[in-house]
Formats: sequence, structure tokens, C-alpha cells
Amino acid sequence: QVQLVESGGGLVQAGGSLRLSCTASRPTFSAIHWFRQAPGKEREFVAAISWSGSLLNYADSVKGRFTVSRDNAKNTIYLQMNKLKPEDTAVYYCAADIGGIGTAPRKIYEYDYWGQGTQVTVSS
Repeated sequence: QVQLVESGGGLVQAGGSLRLSCTASRPTFSAIHWFRQAPGKEREFVAAISWSGSLLNYADSVKGRFTVSRDNAKNTIYLQMNKLKPEDTAVYYCAADIGGIGTAPRKIYEYDYWGQGTQVTVSS
């Protein structure tokens, strides 16, 4: 079993920055993916990082603004979000596909573990 806990969400003005964290209860030895879900919308892929950190993947909507990184010594994955826009408002989740090494987004049901989510609200 792995517990994932997101933190770092909050309210920020457009153009501002936030750094989200996803802390795992133990090493996952897997890629970690970030998703978000806005009210009334489907959960969508945001970014992913491989276990080694050498492979990264971003949704087109966040490329150049968001950066994903990880510190395996701390079992923590980060999502640095800069130049935030109102349309980035959503609940952000991290997910682990144990045994998965790739950064391509999977089907929602293919992930083994999800965090509880952290709310990000960007005001205009």
C-alpha cells in the first residue's frame, strides 16, 4: 500500500506561482503523474516524471509554465506552477502507477494510487 498526500494548494492571483508537493508513504519506484479536475470537467493530465527524473511529460496547456521534479530521498514529487491563469483553477491530484515507468498518461482506472487532492484557485 502507498499513501499519496498532496499539499501546497491555495488561492493566488493570475500571474502568480504555487508549488505543489506529493509525498508518498514509501518509495514507489514508479513514475508519478499529476492530474487536475475543474468543476464540471473531466480529470485531465497535467505532467509526469519518471522514477529517475530523467523523463518528463507535460500537457500542452502547461508547457513552459509548470515544472515537475522529485526528491526520492524524501519520497516527494513537486509541481512548480508559474504564470498561473484562472483556467488553471482545479483540484490537483498526484497518482502512481506501480510498476509503470513511462510518463505517457494512462487511463484513470489504470493508476494504482491517488492522493486526496489539493485545491488551486487562481483569481483574475
